[in-house]
Amino acid sequence: MKLLLALFILILADPASAQEKTIAIGFMTQVRDPVQPVSPLDREIRDEGIAGTRLGIADNATTGRFTKQRFTLVERILAKDDKPENAIRDLTKEGIRFVVTDLDAALLTAAASAPEARDMLLLNARAPDDALRSEACRANLLHTIPSRAMLADALAQYLMAKRWRRWLLVTGSTPGDKLQAQAFRRAATRFGAEIIAEKDWTFKPGHARTDTGHVTLQSEIPALTQVSDHDVLMVADEMNEFGDYLSYRTTRPRPVAGTHGLVTTGWSAVSEQWGATQLQSRFEKLSGRRMTAVDYAAWAAVRAIGEAAIRSGSSDPAAITAYLRGPDFILSGFKGQGQSFRAWDGQMRQPILIAGPRLLVSVSPQAGYLHRGSELDTLGFDQEESRCRF
Repeated sequence: MKLLLALFILILADPASAQEKTIAIGFMTQVRDPVQPVSPLDREIRDEGIAGTRLGIADNATTGRFTKQRFTLVERILAKDDKPENAIRDLTKEGIRFVVTDLDAALLTAAASAPEARDMLLLNARAPDDALRSEACRANLLHTIPSRAMLADALAQYLMAKRWRRWLLVTGSTPGDKLQAQAFRRAATRFGAEIIAEKDWTFKPGHARTDTGHVTLQSEIPALTQVSDHDVLMVADEMNEFGDYLSYRTTRPRPVAGTHGLVTTGWSAVSEQWGATQLQSRFEKLSGRRMTAVDYAAWAAVRAIGEAAIRSGSSDPAAITAYLRGPDFILSGFKGQGQSFRAWDGQMRQPILIAGPRLLVSVSPQAGYLHRGSELDTLGFDQEESRCRF
Protein backbone atom coordinates (compact mmCIF):
# COMPACT_ATOMS: atom_id res chain seq x y z
CA MET A 1 0.00 0.00 0.00
CA LYS A 2 2.84 2.40 0.88
CA LEU A 3 4.59 1.53 -2.39
CA LEU A 4 1.49 2.33 -4.46
CA LEU A 5 1.01 5.60 -2.58
CA ALA A 6 4.64 6.58 -3.21
CA LEU A 7 4.26 5.79 -6.93
CA PHE A 8 1.08 7.89 -7.10
CA ILE A 9 2.81 10.84 -5.42
CA LEU A 10 5.76 10.49 -7.83
CA ILE A 11 3.42 10.63 -10.84
CA LEU A 12 1.66 13.71 -9.46
CA ALA A 13 5.00 15.38 -8.86
CA ASP A 14 6.17 14.63 -12.42
CA PRO A 15 3.19 14.55 -14.83
CA ALA A 16 5.53 13.90 -17.79
CA SER A 17 6.39 10.49 -16.35
CA ALA A 18 2.74 9.44 -16.68
CA GLN A 19 2.56 10.39 -20.36
CA GLU A 20 3.03 7.78 -23.05
CA LYS A 21 6.18 7.95 -25.14
CA THR A 22 5.65 6.98 -28.77
CA ILE A 23 8.05 4.73 -30.66
CA ALA A 24 7.30 4.78 -34.40
CA ILE A 25 8.39 1.82 -36.53
CA GLY A 26 8.45 1.95 -40.31
CA PHE A 27 7.69 -0.97 -42.61
CA MET A 28 8.89 -1.00 -46.20
CA THR A 29 7.89 -3.57 -48.81
CA GLN A 30 7.86 -3.75 -52.60
CA VAL A 31 5.36 -4.68 -55.31
CA ARG A 32 6.09 -8.18 -56.62
CA ASP A 33 4.71 -10.16 -59.53
CA PRO A 34 2.20 -12.78 -58.39
CA VAL A 35 3.66 -16.28 -58.05
CA GLN A 36 2.15 -18.80 -60.43
CA PRO A 37 0.44 -21.58 -58.44
CA VAL A 38 1.81 -25.11 -58.67
CA SER A 39 -1.17 -26.78 -57.03
CA PRO A 40 -4.89 -25.89 -57.22
CA LEU A 41 -4.68 -25.66 -53.42
CA ASP A 42 -2.25 -22.71 -53.62
CA ARG A 43 -3.60 -19.30 -52.65
CA GLU A 44 -1.92 -15.96 -53.30
CA ILE A 45 -0.82 -14.09 -50.18
CA ARG A 46 -1.15 -10.33 -50.57
CA ASP A 47 -0.13 -9.20 -47.07
CA GLU A 48 2.97 -11.30 -46.37
CA GLY A 49 5.33 -9.51 -44.02
CA ILE A 50 3.04 -6.62 -43.19
CA ALA A 51 0.69 -8.97 -41.33
CA GLY A 52 3.62 -10.02 -39.15
CA THR A 53 4.53 -6.44 -38.31
CA ARG A 54 0.94 -5.65 -37.38
CA LEU A 55 0.87 -8.55 -34.93
CA GLY A 56 4.21 -7.41 -33.54
CA ILE A 57 2.81 -3.93 -32.92
CA ALA A 58 -0.21 -5.43 -31.14
CA ASP A 59 2.07 -7.59 -28.97
CA ASN A 60 4.29 -4.62 -28.13
CA ALA A 61 1.21 -2.63 -27.12
CA THR A 62 0.23 -5.27 -24.58
CA THR A 63 3.38 -4.71 -22.52
CA GLY A 64 3.78 -1.07 -23.51
CA ARG A 65 0.64 -0.17 -21.60
CA PHE A 66 2.46 -0.94 -18.36
CA THR A 67 5.65 0.92 -19.29
CA LYS A 68 3.88 3.96 -20.77
CA GLN A 69 5.30 3.24 -24.21
CA ARG A 70 3.17 3.41 -27.34
CA PHE A 71 4.18 1.72 -30.59
CA THR A 72 2.95 2.84 -34.01
CA LEU A 73 3.49 1.50 -37.51
CA VAL A 74 4.08 3.52 -40.69
CA GLU A 75 3.79 1.47 -43.89
CA ARG A 76 5.42 2.15 -47.26
CA ILE A 77 4.99 0.09 -50.46
CA LEU A 78 7.52 0.59 -53.25
CA ALA A 79 6.21 0.43 -56.80
CA LYS A 80 8.43 -1.26 -59.37
CA ASP A 81 10.03 2.01 -60.46
CA ASP A 82 10.32 3.55 -56.97
CA LYS A 83 13.69 4.13 -55.36
CA PRO A 84 14.05 2.96 -51.75
CA GLU A 85 16.26 5.97 -51.00
CA ASN A 86 13.24 8.23 -51.49
CA ALA A 87 11.15 6.19 -49.06
CA ILE A 88 13.97 6.30 -46.52
CA ARG A 89 14.14 10.09 -46.90
CA ASP A 90 10.38 10.40 -46.32
CA LEU A 91 10.49 8.17 -43.24
CA THR A 92 13.35 10.22 -41.85
CA LYS A 93 11.29 13.39 -42.19
CA GLU A 94 8.58 11.70 -40.12
CA GLY A 95 11.10 11.08 -37.35
CA ILE A 96 11.26 7.31 -37.82
CA ARG A 97 14.51 5.63 -36.83
CA PHE A 98 13.51 1.93 -36.99
CA VAL A 99 12.44 0.33 -40.29
CA VAL A 100 11.46 -3.30 -40.84
CA THR A 101 12.15 -4.20 -44.48
CA ASP A 102 10.48 -6.74 -46.76
CA LEU A 103 12.82 -6.05 -49.68
CA ASP A 104 14.93 -8.11 -52.05
CA ALA A 105 18.69 -7.83 -51.61
CA ALA A 106 19.38 -5.10 -54.21
CA LEU A 107 16.68 -2.76 -52.90
CA LEU A 108 17.65 -3.47 -49.31
CA THR A 109 21.27 -2.56 -50.03
CA ALA A 110 20.17 0.68 -51.68
CA ALA A 111 17.94 1.53 -48.70
CA ALA A 112 20.65 0.82 -46.14
CA SER A 113 23.20 2.83 -48.15
CA ALA A 114 21.07 5.98 -48.35
CA PRO A 115 22.67 8.92 -46.50
CA GLU A 116 19.51 9.40 -44.43
CA ALA A 117 19.73 5.76 -43.27
CA ARG A 118 22.97 6.33 -41.35
CA ASP A 119 21.04 7.24 -38.21
CA MET A 120 18.44 4.53 -38.78
CA LEU A 121 18.33 0.86 -37.88
CA LEU A 122 16.94 -1.40 -40.61
CA LEU A 123 15.79 -4.94 -39.80
CA ASN A 124 15.77 -7.33 -42.77
CA ALA A 125 12.77 -9.69 -42.78
CA ARG A 126 13.04 -11.03 -46.35
CA ALA A 127 16.47 -11.30 -47.99
CA PRO A 128 18.40 -14.51 -47.11
CA ASP A 129 21.55 -13.49 -49.03
CA ASP A 130 24.75 -14.46 -47.22
CA ALA A 131 26.55 -11.48 -48.77
CA LEU A 132 24.38 -9.11 -46.73
CA ARG A 133 25.86 -10.73 -43.61
CA SER A 134 29.35 -10.85 -45.09
CA GLU A 135 31.24 -8.55 -47.46
CA ALA A 136 28.11 -6.41 -48.14
CA CYS A 137 27.09 -6.01 -44.48
CA ARG A 138 26.06 -2.65 -43.04
CA ALA A 139 26.41 -1.29 -39.52
CA ASN A 140 22.81 -0.05 -39.66
CA LEU A 141 21.35 -3.42 -40.70
CA LEU A 142 20.15 -6.38 -38.63
CA HIS A 143 18.61 -9.61 -39.95
CA THR A 144 15.71 -11.55 -38.46
CA ILE A 145 15.26 -13.80 -41.51
CA PRO A 146 17.74 -16.72 -41.49
CA SER A 147 20.50 -16.69 -44.09
CA ARG A 148 20.84 -19.35 -46.77
CA ALA A 149 23.91 -20.66 -44.96
CA MET A 150 21.91 -21.11 -41.74
CA LEU A 151 19.17 -23.02 -43.56
CA ALA A 152 21.66 -25.25 -45.38
CA ASP A 153 23.67 -25.96 -42.21
CA ALA A 154 20.52 -26.82 -40.28
CA LEU A 155 19.51 -29.37 -42.91
CA ALA A 156 23.04 -30.78 -43.20
CA GLN A 157 23.20 -31.38 -39.45
CA TYR A 158 19.95 -33.34 -39.55
CA LEU A 159 20.92 -35.38 -42.62
CA MET A 160 24.28 -36.26 -41.06
CA ALA A 161 22.51 -37.29 -37.85
CA LYS A 162 20.44 -39.66 -40.04
CA ARG A 163 23.63 -40.76 -41.84
CA TRP A 164 22.22 -39.61 -45.17
CA ARG A 165 25.62 -38.53 -46.41
CA ARG A 166 25.33 -38.85 -50.22
CA TRP A 167 23.38 -36.09 -51.95
CA LEU A 168 22.13 -35.50 -55.47
CA LEU A 169 21.74 -31.74 -55.99
CA VAL A 170 19.20 -30.34 -58.48
CA THR A 171 19.33 -26.57 -59.04
CA GLY A 172 16.95 -24.15 -60.73
CA SER A 173 17.83 -21.30 -63.07
CA THR A 174 17.29 -18.20 -60.89
CA PRO A 175 20.14 -16.35 -59.12
CA GLY A 176 18.63 -17.30 -55.76
CA ASP A 177 18.67 -20.98 -56.75
CA LYS A 178 22.37 -20.73 -57.60
CA LEU A 179 23.13 -19.08 -54.25
CA GLN A 180 21.15 -21.71 -52.34
CA ALA A 181 23.02 -24.47 -54.17
CA GLN A 182 26.26 -22.77 -53.18
CA ALA A 183 25.10 -22.83 -49.55
CA PHE A 184 24.36 -26.58 -49.84
CA ARG A 185 27.86 -27.21 -51.20
CA ARG A 186 29.38 -25.28 -48.30
CA ALA A 187 27.29 -27.22 -45.79
CA ALA A 188 28.27 -30.54 -47.35
CA THR A 189 31.95 -29.68 -47.02
CA ARG A 190 31.49 -28.32 -43.50
CA PHE A 191 29.68 -31.35 -42.11
CA GLY A 192 31.21 -34.18 -44.12
CA ALA A 193 28.54 -34.98 -46.72
CA GLU A 194 29.26 -35.81 -50.38
CA ILE A 195 27.46 -34.34 -53.38
CA ILE A 196 27.71 -37.27 -55.79
CA ALA A 197 26.18 -35.41 -58.76
CA GLU A 198 24.67 -32.05 -59.72
CA LYS A 199 21.89 -31.45 -62.22
CA ASP A 200 20.28 -28.28 -63.59
CA TRP A 201 16.52 -28.14 -64.00
CA THR A 202 15.71 -27.03 -67.57
CA PHE A 203 12.18 -28.41 -68.06
CA LYS A 204 9.49 -25.70 -68.44
CA PRO A 205 7.28 -26.01 -65.35
CA GLY A 206 4.30 -24.39 -67.05
CA HIS A 207 3.82 -27.55 -69.13
CA ALA A 208 3.21 -29.60 -66.00
CA ARG A 209 -0.41 -28.43 -65.61
CA THR A 210 -1.49 -29.22 -69.16
CA ASP A 211 -3.51 -32.32 -69.96
CA THR A 212 -0.40 -34.44 -70.57
CA GLY A 213 1.89 -32.63 -68.14
CA HIS A 214 2.07 -35.51 -65.67
CA VAL A 215 3.04 -37.90 -68.46
CA THR A 216 5.92 -35.68 -69.52
CA LEU A 217 7.08 -35.26 -65.92
CA GLN A 218 7.06 -39.03 -65.44
CA SER A 219 9.62 -39.32 -68.24
CA GLU A 220 11.65 -36.15 -67.62
CA ILE A 221 12.30 -36.54 -63.89
CA PRO A 222 13.46 -40.20 -63.95
CA ALA A 223 15.89 -39.28 -66.72
CA LEU A 224 17.15 -36.31 -64.69
CA THR A 225 17.66 -38.36 -61.52
CA GLN A 226 19.20 -41.46 -63.13
CA VAL A 227 22.60 -41.09 -61.48
CA SER A 228 24.78 -42.98 -59.00
CA ASP A 229 23.08 -44.16 -55.84
CA HIS A 230 22.41 -41.45 -53.27
CA ASP A 231 20.63 -41.05 -49.94
CA VAL A 232 18.65 -37.87 -50.58
CA LEU A 233 17.71 -35.57 -53.46
CA MET A 234 18.58 -31.97 -52.53
CA VAL A 235 16.65 -29.30 -54.41
CA ALA A 236 17.42 -25.58 -54.77
CA ASP A 237 14.24 -23.95 -56.10
CA GLU A 238 13.50 -20.73 -54.24
CA MET A 239 10.85 -19.53 -56.71
CA ASN A 240 8.82 -22.72 -56.34
CA GLU A 241 9.02 -23.54 -60.04
CA PHE A 242 9.67 -27.28 -59.98
CA GLY A 243 10.51 -28.63 -56.54
CA ASP A 244 7.01 -29.98 -55.84
CA TYR A 245 7.15 -32.14 -58.97
CA LEU A 246 10.13 -34.21 -57.82
CA SER A 247 8.67 -36.35 -55.04
CA TYR A 248 7.45 -39.81 -56.14
CA ARG A 249 8.83 -39.39 -59.66
CA THR A 250 12.56 -40.00 -59.12
CA THR A 251 14.41 -43.02 -60.47
CA ARG A 252 15.21 -44.30 -57.00
CA PRO A 253 12.83 -44.09 -54.02
CA ARG A 254 14.69 -41.35 -52.19
CA PRO A 255 13.48 -38.47 -49.98
CA VAL A 256 13.46 -34.91 -51.36
CA ALA A 257 14.89 -32.15 -49.16
CA GLY A 258 16.05 -28.54 -49.39
CA THR A 259 13.60 -25.92 -50.58
CA HIS A 260 10.93 -28.63 -51.03
CA GLY A 261 9.97 -31.86 -49.36
CA LEU A 262 11.83 -31.80 -46.07
CA VAL A 263 12.49 -28.07 -45.67
CA THR A 264 14.41 -25.87 -43.26
CA THR A 265 12.82 -22.58 -42.34
CA GLY A 266 12.68 -19.85 -39.73
CA TRP A 267 8.98 -20.57 -39.23
CA SER A 268 6.43 -23.12 -40.38
CA ALA A 269 2.65 -23.35 -40.23
CA VAL A 270 3.04 -26.83 -38.71
CA SER A 271 4.99 -25.62 -35.66
CA GLU A 272 3.07 -25.97 -32.39
CA GLN A 273 5.68 -26.63 -29.66
CA TRP A 274 7.05 -24.06 -27.17
CA GLY A 275 3.87 -22.02 -27.21
CA ALA A 276 3.89 -21.67 -31.01
CA THR A 277 0.22 -22.64 -31.16
CA GLN A 278 -0.66 -19.46 -29.29
CA LEU A 279 1.31 -17.31 -31.75
CA GLN A 280 -0.22 -19.16 -34.70
CA SER A 281 -3.73 -18.58 -33.30
CA ARG A 282 -3.23 -14.87 -32.74
CA PHE A 283 -1.78 -14.44 -36.22
CA GLU A 284 -4.61 -16.39 -37.86
CA LYS A 285 -7.20 -14.35 -35.99
CA LEU A 286 -5.55 -11.15 -37.22
CA SER A 287 -4.89 -12.10 -40.85
CA GLY A 288 -7.19 -15.02 -41.63
CA ARG A 289 -4.34 -17.31 -42.69
CA ARG A 290 -1.30 -19.16 -41.38
CA MET A 291 1.99 -17.44 -40.60
CA THR A 292 4.86 -17.73 -43.11
CA ALA A 293 8.60 -17.43 -42.47
CA VAL A 294 8.59 -13.82 -43.74
CA ASP A 295 5.65 -12.97 -41.48
CA TYR A 296 7.54 -14.45 -38.55
CA ALA A 297 10.73 -12.54 -39.36
CA ALA A 298 8.76 -9.28 -39.60
CA TRP A 299 6.99 -10.06 -36.30
CA ALA A 300 10.34 -10.87 -34.65
CA ALA A 301 11.83 -7.58 -35.89
CA VAL A 302 9.02 -5.49 -34.41
CA ARG A 303 9.03 -7.52 -31.21
CA ALA A 304 12.81 -7.13 -30.92
CA ILE A 305 12.46 -3.35 -31.05
CA GLY A 306 9.66 -3.48 -28.50
CA GLU A 307 11.53 -5.82 -26.18
CA ALA A 308 14.64 -3.63 -26.28
CA ALA A 309 12.59 -0.50 -25.59
CA ILE A 310 10.75 -2.10 -22.70
CA ARG A 311 13.80 -3.74 -21.13
CA SER A 312 15.99 -0.67 -21.49
CA GLY A 313 13.20 1.52 -20.15
CA SER A 314 13.96 4.04 -22.86
CA SER A 315 12.30 5.48 -25.95
CA ASP A 316 15.55 6.94 -27.27
CA PRO A 317 16.51 5.23 -30.58
CA ALA A 318 20.22 5.15 -29.68
CA ALA A 319 19.55 3.48 -26.33
CA ILE A 320 17.17 0.95 -27.89
CA THR A 321 19.68 0.11 -30.63
CA ALA A 322 22.49 -0.32 -28.09
CA TYR A 323 20.35 -2.70 -26.05
CA LEU A 324 19.35 -4.67 -29.16
CA ARG A 325 23.00 -5.25 -30.02
CA GLY A 326 24.08 -5.82 -26.43
CA PRO A 327 24.70 -9.07 -24.49
CA ASP A 328 21.55 -8.75 -22.37
CA PHE A 329 19.06 -8.79 -25.24
CA ILE A 330 16.97 -11.95 -25.56
CA LEU A 331 13.78 -12.43 -27.58
CA SER A 332 11.40 -15.24 -26.74
CA GLY A 333 10.55 -16.45 -30.23
CA PHE A 334 8.42 -19.55 -29.56
CA LYS A 335 11.15 -21.89 -30.81
CA GLY A 336 12.55 -23.27 -27.57
CA GLN A 337 15.59 -21.01 -27.13
CA GLY A 338 16.13 -17.30 -26.61
CA GLN A 339 17.13 -15.39 -29.74
CA SER A 340 19.70 -12.60 -29.96
CA PHE A 341 21.80 -10.77 -32.54
CA ARG A 342 25.35 -11.77 -33.47
CA ALA A 343 27.77 -8.97 -32.84
CA TRP A 344 29.87 -9.71 -35.92
CA ASP A 345 27.25 -9.61 -38.68
CA GLY A 346 23.89 -8.52 -37.23
CA GLN A 347 22.19 -11.87 -37.84
CA MET A 348 19.60 -13.04 -35.32
CA ARG A 349 20.76 -16.39 -33.95
CA GLN A 350 17.78 -18.71 -33.74
CA PRO A 351 16.74 -22.35 -33.96
CA ILE A 352 15.86 -23.54 -37.47
CA LEU A 353 12.76 -25.68 -37.94
CA ILE A 354 12.92 -28.82 -40.09
CA ALA A 355 9.44 -29.51 -41.39
CA GLY A 356 7.53 -31.81 -43.65
CA PRO A 357 4.34 -30.80 -45.45
CA ARG A 358 2.13 -31.56 -42.44
CA LEU A 359 4.27 -31.98 -39.32
CA LEU A 360 7.44 -30.70 -37.67
CA VAL A 361 10.24 -33.25 -38.07
CA SER A 362 13.11 -31.78 -36.05
CA VAL A 363 14.87 -28.58 -34.98
CA SER A 364 18.52 -27.63 -35.51
CA PRO A 365 21.11 -27.29 -34.10
CA GLN A 366 21.13 -31.05 -33.65
CA ALA A 367 22.40 -32.74 -30.50
CA GLY A 368 26.16 -33.12 -30.45
CA TYR A 369 27.02 -29.99 -32.43
CA LEU A 370 28.75 -27.93 -29.79
CA HIS A 371 30.05 -24.36 -29.72
CA ARG A 372 32.18 -22.45 -27.23
CA GLY A 373 29.55 -19.71 -27.07
CA SER A 374 26.06 -20.60 -28.31
CA GLU A 375 25.16 -23.81 -30.13
CA LEU A 376 22.98 -21.63 -32.36
CA ASP A 377 26.23 -20.30 -33.83
CA THR A 378 26.91 -23.69 -35.42
CA LEU A 379 24.38 -22.52 -38.04
CA GLY A 380 25.66 -20.08 -40.64
CA PHE A 381 28.92 -18.16 -40.65
CA ASP A 382 30.70 -18.10 -37.30
CA GLN A 383 32.76 -15.11 -36.17
CA GLU A 384 36.08 -16.52 -37.48
CA GLU A 385 34.49 -17.22 -40.89
CA SER A 386 32.74 -13.87 -41.26
CA ARG A 387 33.96 -11.33 -43.79
CA CYS A 388 31.74 -8.62 -42.36
CA ARG A 389 33.60 -5.48 -41.36
CA PHE A 390 31.31 -2.76 -40.07
